[in-house]
Amino acid sequence: IPAHWHNQVENVTVISGTFNVGMGDKLDKTKGEALGPGGFFSSGSKMHHYAWTTGETLLQGTGMGPFDVIYIDPKDDPANAARN
Repeated sequence: IPAHWHNQVENVTVISGTFNVGMGDKLDKTKGEALGPGGFFSSGSKMHHYAWTTGETLLQGTGMGPFDVIYIDPKDDPANAARN
């Protein structure tokens, strides 16, 4: 998931697999932290972060809605690709 942020807090719990998450304005797989089953990540509102998985991964996301995703680089937003 390319670098992005949310207007609300995002909470992610790893159910199975490996979820990698990092902070910053560009996805950098050399700098993230790997979370295994039971791992937890919480981003504060407007915190710039990115993520990727290593193999099949099941996550649980929680937070207050409505939920939004604002990509740092608008070219990374799949909604923009669908419009082109």
